Amino acid sequence: MAKDDKVILTCEVCLSRNYTTHRSKNKTKRLELRKYCPKCGKATLHKETK
Repeated sequence: MAKDDKVILTCEVCLSRNYTTHRSKNKTKRLELRKYCPKCGKATLHKETK
């Protein structure tokens, strides 16, 4: 069973760090999700940061 790694999701528009989540360590690509950004007031692309 693979261990989970804590990652932070950052808005691509305003660069605010909005969400934290867990994902398995054996993934190589960075996580990209479309999430709601409270600072922008709309759903934007959020990318994984370390």
